[in-house]
Amino acid sequence: MGDPYVVAVKPSARRVSRDAGEWVAEEGRLRRFDSKPLAREWAREVSPQGRTLWVQDAHPLDEGPADGYLLARRSRLRGNEAELPGEQAAFSEL
Repeated sequence: MGDPYVVAVKPSARRVSRDAGEWVAEEGRLRRFDSKPLAREWAREVSPQGRTLWVQDAHPLDEGPADGYLLARRSRLRGNEAELPGEQAAFSEL
């Protein structure tokens, strides 16, 4: 296994994922994993269908207790956009 990895569950993730929200309500906003890959696996497990949660490393100068954050996209695609997640489109094309 890798080094221990502490994840802070951010409000965006709690709003999108019932499982993430329940974790925070029961255990607190920080969750410790044995490795970063295990944290990423948990992010996939708590992602509800149609939504994506991911683990992003904390900024190197962030002195908080977390090594990374569990985040979610602010809003889901409306379904009428040609753009796929992770791709860019010109504003004039939207």
